[in-house]
Amino acid sequence: QVHLVESGGGLVQPGGSLRLSCVASGFGWQGFAIGWFRQVPGKEREGVSCISGSASTTYYADSVKGRFIISRDNANFAVYLQMNSLKPEDTAIYYCARVRCERTRVTAFSADWGQGTQVTVSS
Repeated sequence: QVHLVESGGGLVQPGGSLRLSCVASGFGWQGFAIGWFRQVPGKEREGVSCISGSASTTYYADSVKGRFIISRDNANFAVYLQMNSLKPEDTAIYYCARVRCERTRVTAFSADWGQGTQVTVSS
């Protein structure tokens, strides 16, 4: 029964930056891998990034490599997604979830996605 809440979305101009936060409550936080996903209406949900419980493994989708950085602060029960050099195609609702995190892919465990946080990149 780990509960995850996303925040930090907003409106930003192309080339700008934004930091998303995923804050957890529950048990076993330090051992959980967490991933970020995004979705645009009418399109499939896309795995963006993930980080293992120890932070030893990370994954980034090709579309965000070199621009996004995932990190975690277990003391504050949080995972962050620093998004730099934002592009209009990054516009989506962003969700975090418990995942299996591998260097080449991210797989969500749960179908309960919560509310997410809206990111809009527009000039």
